[in-house]
Amino acid sequence: MGIKEVIPYFLTTLLDIAIVSFVIYKLLVLIRGSRAESLLKGVVILLLANALAKALGLNTVSWLLKQSMTFLAVALPIVFQPELRRALEQLGRGSLFKTTLTETDEKQLRHNIEILTGAALKLSEQKIGALIVVEKNTGLNEYIETGIRIDAELSAELLINIFIPKSPLHDGAVIIRNGRIAAAACFLPLSHNDFSLKNLGTRHRAGLGLSEETDAVVLIVSEETGVISLAVEGKLYRYLSREELQRKLTENLLFYRESAKKWRF
Repeated sequence: MGIKEVIPYFLTTLLDIAIVSFVIYKLLVLIRGSRAESLLKGVVILLLANALAKALGLNTVSWLLKQSMTFLAVALPIVFQPELRRALEQLGRGSLFKTTLTETDEKQLRHNIEILTGAALKLSEQKIGALIVVEKNTGLNEYIETGIRIDAELSAELLINIFIPKSPLHDGAVIIRNGRIAAAACFLPLSHNDFSLKNLGTRHRAGLGLSEETDAVVLIVSEETGVISLAVEGKLYRYLSREELQRKLTENLLFYRESAKKWRF
């Protein structure tokens, strides 16, 4: 092969590698912060474990891991269905290759916590029911799509107005992403933990349900009693005072950010 044939082949190979690398990078960005990210990490661990088992001659372990991966080949498209649907929708809108949103700095985050605390107290005083979700590491696009997109600056006044009874957006959840109100009137999955939710309504069931499936922080204000609750990691904290609510929000948003360095608010 002469030099004239080598150069085009070399350039074509470089272009091929660059395109594939860029597409893989964008796909990783797409699933970052979603449930698919954790599942993908699990798949990588299984592949590494299988390679190690083969290298050590652990035939039984290798066979079991191989069977598990065969099952995953069928199950993963079902598990990744929301992410695959979102990727196709973004590709159709031409937004797959746009840059992601920036993160909120610490000063702004503390200000947002003050806004949430103040709004919750005012809603509680007036016994206005509310369901407010703060997105962290797990993407909530599939739930945002069920509501009305707003993309407005976060403020206590806007939150209170959204949840005023009989207003167009009061029924459902508000989802906050990167310090902005992304959407309102969103539908959330209901928890099946009947024991924990005995004598509680749909808002608490929905808030706890989302916290069981994602790492989101869900703020709930009861319409009947005005009690302020917080659902985090499948646990429901009730009867929160101003100080307790502010401390819980700080622990689960600000301190979480400092330790994980990957959050969305």
